[in-house]
Amino acid sequence: MTTPSGIAAQRTAPRVPAPAYFGISAIFHYLGPAFAVLLFTHLDVLGVAWLRIASAAVVFAVWRRPWRLLRRLTPEQRRVLLGLGVVLAAMNMMFYLAIARLPLATVGAIEFLGTIVVAAVGMRNVRNVIALALAVGGVVALTDIRLAGEPFGFVFAFVNCALFMLYVVLGHRIANSGAGLSGIDQLGAAMLIAAVVAAPFCLTAAAPAFTSPVALPAGVGVGICSSVIPYVTDQLAMARLRRSTFALMLSILPAVATVIGIVVLTQIPTIGELIGIALIAWGVSIHQEPREGQEK
Repeated sequence: MTTPSGIAAQRTAPRVPAPAYFGISAIFHYLGPAFAVLLFTHLDVLGVAWLRIASAAVVFAVWRRPWRLLRRLTPEQRRVLLGLGVVLAAMNMMFYLAIARLPLATVGAIEFLGTIVVAAVGMRNVRNVIALALAVGGVVALTDIRLAGEPFGFVFAFVNCALFMLYVVLGHRIANSGAGLSGIDQLGAAMLIAAVVAAPFCLTAAAPAFTSPVALPAGVGVGICSSVIPYVTDQLAMARLRRSTFALMLSILPAVATVIGIVVLTQIPTIGELIGIALIAWGVSIHQEPREGQEK
């Protein structure tokens, strides 16, 4: 039986433009990690990563009780869910290992490169190709690569890039699975899987937080800001946007990362990075969503 709050949500959600959900996701996608960087001085990087994943898993477990879905899923849907859980675990670990070594804006720019492949799948007109080219140019301008300085940072960043692309693909699959299956419930189940997968690699590093009155609540806050708010709003946006449209909109993330890096971490961008932000914003502004039937 649908609760009054559930009915209200069903009536309200369609009135909220999909880009608004994406905007919230974009802000928290890097606001949470920026807070995590501040926490690195108190706790090991992988420990912070596990607190992020585990605290988000607890929130989803209490809020959605996602295990109730298991009997309704087909074997294929269970494999997708398992794959998403593994991707979430690996992606969060690689991302945190990268931002511990590189500026947030640089990691954000590299992260976007994977979405180019996703967006290219749906490009069917000249205007969208130009928009994508501008966005790519912006990413190139934002990414000031100095491999000699932090080679491992870039390795982690590019692995995270590939995993982020898989997250977009698998996230769209669960957001549009149909048959009355909630994408948010499936996301919650995937986050529980991610917490279990990441535990052998991160739990020991996270152990000191359980006796710290500062690190533990801060880690929980990072998890809510990083893995609950943005992933839920991602699902709400993905359910209403084509994969290629969502992927191209992700091109604003390096710009968001740059702004948050300035405000929270005092990471001041260069002129080249500011040019990159302008190019990305221009590309997003001229992007045109394909009409029905134009995209598979």
